[in-house]
Amino acid sequence: MYMNYEHSYLIEIQYLGFRFHGWQKQTNSMSLHEMIDKTLSFSLKNIPFKSIGMSRTDSKVSANQYYFQIFLNDILDDAFLEVFNQNAPQDLRVKRIQKVTVNFNIIQANKIKEYHYYFSLEKNNHPFAASLMTAFEDLDIEKMKIAAIKFKGKHHFHKYCTKPSPNTRFERIIEECEIVKNNLLDASFFPDLSFIFKVKGKGFLRYQIRLMMAMLVEIGAGRKTLEQLIQSISFENDRKPLKNIAPASGLQLYAVEFDDLNKYLL
Repeated sequence: MYMNYEHSYLIEIQYLGFRFHGWQKQTNSMSLHEMIDKTLSFSLKNIPFKSIGMSRTDSKVSANQYYFQIFLNDILDDAFLEVFNQNAPQDLRVKRIQKVTVNFNIIQANKIKEYHYYFSLEKNNHPFAASLMTAFEDLDIEKMKIAAIKFKGKHHFHKYCTKPSPNTRFERIIEECEIVKNNLLDASFFPDLSFIFKVKGKGFLRYQIRLMMAMLVEIGAGRKTLEQLIQSISFENDRKPLKNIAPASGLQLYAVEFDDLNKYLL
């Protein structure tokens, strides 16, 4: 990838995505990649470096666990983590640093991602919750729980992707999919009862999780049926993208597992 550099590190971070416009650098908006590079520049002083993220992210989506890779010709000392976090804004922090071989490719590496979508059945959440949780009113949560399980397995997600490329592969495997009571994320301004839509798999299409969540909301509201969901992920679906999409701020990349990472660790 960047074989002209002598050293490479895999860096685990957490961030609140509400003010970031995704990972990719943009001209007129603050992206996560831009903020990370600015913080690295302050932390590393005049040391040249290159950074690359594990994948693109949507605007306003947060991450409990996300990784980026950095390449440079200097060895990072033990103080780097503390120095980075001192220079970083409070909605971004480094959790762990691991030295890897320079031929480790963070983008192509096999990995399993677990996403969580946090939501309540309140008419209106407290305004402070807006960056982490979405409010949906008058939904049948039991119907939604039954419907969520139907996404599990190998299916065709043509309808759950926006602006695909000509080479997009729509057949995906969902390893786990369920709606559970939220016992993970808590705050005094959260409603007493909230839920998590959990989805786990190796790869997801653009906006796929948010479109899946929107379908479950439609079922919970009685506007769609379980049979329509099953048809939408069959090979015979009409391949027209769904129109409704759940808000981004309720979505969080919760966990990432790399396959065979140990053989690249130094």
